[in-house]
Amino acid sequence: MPELVTVLDGLAFPEGPRWHDGRLWFSDQHDRRVVATDADGKSETVVDVPEQPSGLGWLPDGTLLVVSMLDRKLMRYDGSALALHADLSALAPAPCNDMVVDARGRAYVGNFGYDMFGGGEYRTTNLVAVDPDGRAWEAADDLAFPNGCVVTPNGRTLIVGESAGARLVAFDIEDDGTLTNRREWAQLQPLGATADGICLDAEGAVWVACPYSNRVLRVAEGGQLLEEVAVDSGVFACALGGEDGRTLFMCSAATFDPTMTKEMRSGRIVATEVSVGAA
Repeated sequence: MPELVTVLDGLAFPEGPRWHDGRLWFSDQHDRRVVATDADGKSETVVDVPEQPSGLGWLPDGTLLVVSMLDRKLMRYDGSALALHADLSALAPAPCNDMVVDARGRAYVGNFGYDMFGGGEYRTTNLVAVDPDGRAWEAADDLAFPNGCVVTPNGRTLIVGESAGARLVAFDIEDDGTLTNRREWAQLQPLGATADGICLDAEGAVWVACPYSNRVLRVAEGGQLLEEVAVDSGVFACALGGEDGRTLFMCSAATFDPTMTKEMRSGRIVATEVSVGAA
């Protein structure tokens, strides 16, 4: 198995990693802050997000977009202050989570679908699109806990991990952002896995964080297992980055229970080198 190194530890619950401008950015969700760190673990808090941050992305002008989970909003940060980009509360029925932002600045945001921590009854949910001007609309429905998501380099395909469905699904992206031609991209159940955060490499394979089996799997379209990395605790998200794009960063923690994470401080960013770089 590949050698792992710890980049940063003592975190509450790291999620939503993205490599951007030479650093790894992620949400320390239960500490309610966005953090950026270099590959040596020198980190800073970029911005505090009171209602709990999750997915991250950037508009074409470099403005940071942050999912604010509990109030179901998409915020933007220009380097000085948080401002509302879009209110998703009329569209997303439950806390929002992961997000991808395409090259045009259009965001696709998932949500839990139900009150997971409050004992709510499970139900499928939707994916919300937010145009660069902040207009929000429903892009897809009947998803089984949409979570990690990526857009292919040509901007034409969206891949979404369905945590409760143990699969990756794909959509064609039309010029106006509409999602069509929904299809199963990879079934993960035969691999004993489900999908949390995901990232895409230059050969079109997807790395999938599998929190319940403490693994990150590299999967080809159709479901073939290409590689795997084992970690000694739950892995909730991953991102490819580093100078050559070949460092696989993983967000790990002993638990995702928000009543325990801040006290335990088991959250870590761990990393390993892989053979194929980022898309």
